[in-house]
Amino acid sequence: MNEQAPVITIDGPAGAGKGTIACMLAEKLGWRMLDSGAIYRVAALAALRRHLDLQDEDALAAIIPSLHIEFRDGEAWLDGAVVTSEIRNETCASATSKIAAFPAVRTVLLELQRSFQQLPGLVADGRDMGTVVFPRANHKFFLTASAEIRAERRLKQLSEQGLSAKLCDLIQDINARDERDANRPVAPLKPAEDAVLIDTSYLDQNEVFAAVLHHIV
Repeated sequence: MNEQAPVITIDGPAGAGKGTIACMLAEKLGWRMLDSGAIYRVAALAALRRHLDLQDEDALAAIIPSLHIEFRDGEAWLDGAVVTSEIRNETCASATSKIAAFPAVRTVLLELQRSFQQLPGLVADGRDMGTVVFPRANHKFFLTASAEIRAERRLKQLSEQGLSAKLCDLIQDINARDERDANRPVAPLKPAEDAVLIDTSYLDQNEVFAAVLHHIV
């Protein structure tokens, strides 16, 4: 962690478009990027592979220090193997939301996330980047969109991957995930007090990117 390195945080619920905007911004600035959700997803995948009880907070936190997690070449790696596709399926997404509610799990992963703060700068994408992980970030954004719009975006992604799903099931899953994330006792999903809020429901990615740049440049 280098506290002199500037940080831009982009928070929001799944499907709001924060990952795409974070990638675009990091590329434009030439900065590092942190996909904090991917870190949690990799940890959740490891728990699923070990058939751990997703309600056993101590067991979940205990396995994380032994995991070798990397992000390189545009891929997520777990213990030397690429797991990018696996961490994006709905089973892993649901498990991620469950384990992320546990304080012990979040504590173990906190320092790993903060270690990404290096020069020339960092764009951090997640749910609590501006509130917990990088509270002193130079710029903070919170992207949101309706559950219906986010479900439609997810359905399109799954279709492009050759996977099928029902829109009603995706909406139900998103609403349940939002409720868990917003009401968890530690680092609940909410905008930082000094964050810029952007509703992406009816904006394309270029319009959202332009809105973000407007507040930075």
